[in-house]
Amino acid sequence: MLTGHDFAAHAEVIAEKAAEIARGYFRGQLHVELKRDESPVTQADKAVEEMVRDYLAEHFAGHGILGEEHGVTASDSRYLWVVDPIDGTRSFLTGHPLFGFLLALLDDGVPILGVIGAPVLRETLIGIPEQGATLNGSAIRVSGQTRLDAARLFVNEGEKIHRDHPAIFGRLMGCGQTRRLSYDCYPHALVAMGHADAVVDYDLQPYDYMALSAVVRAAGGEISDWQGNPLTLTSDGRVVSAASPELHRDLLDLLNG
Repeated sequence: MLTGHDFAAHAEVIAEKAAEIARGYFRGQLHVELKRDESPVTQADKAVEEMVRDYLAEHFAGHGILGEEHGVTASDSRYLWVVDPIDGTRSFLTGHPLFGFLLALLDDGVPILGVIGAPVLRETLIGIPEQGATLNGSAIRVSGQTRLDAARLFVNEGEKIHRDHPAIFGRLMGCGQTRRLSYDCYPHALVAMGHADAVVDYDLQPYDYMALSAVVRAAGGEISDWQGNPLTLTSDGRVVSAASPELHRDLLDLLNG
């Protein structure tokens, strides 16, 4: 039976190629289009995803691919690669360096490998659940923080949470030892690295959270939807990651009132 280890070397190569392409466009002249949902897309998003699809077609021709820019192919395959070529296009097009590259491999719907790349920082996190996570080849692990009142908390997509769930937003603004309003994948990477303790996220798509799920769990953390359910391709896009079961449980209690 194949595991995430059997694909990790390929995932690392893909991440390196994606980072090189992204850095080539970063803070350059970008052509920005708006998709149907009014989210932006640039030539960098398209170029990275096309590279990923070409690589996977060459090395894993029978595998499925779900990408943000070009949808899904071979969705009935046992193995499905899920890719977000530029996670945080708004960050990317405004010159903010904390955009990311996300790649996950699912085996019958379960993430067995995840990659979080930070191209400008030249960081690549690779996680294989139950087998460990690395940052540029060195082992990483969550902080293990158990106390919500002492936690370093990131709240992603805060304006959307405030708009749709003002009471929850108010509770989030009153908890933790320190809080940061943020976006995109990098706060979850900080949890996996042990620098942050938790992230509450909102309005995500599978290509936004599948890689996060693999990496955070591989680093020893907890990640789920706001009800505590495992993340799947049909999750509702509300995500919470935490550095311990205790902290995760307390955040779920807070989110659910």
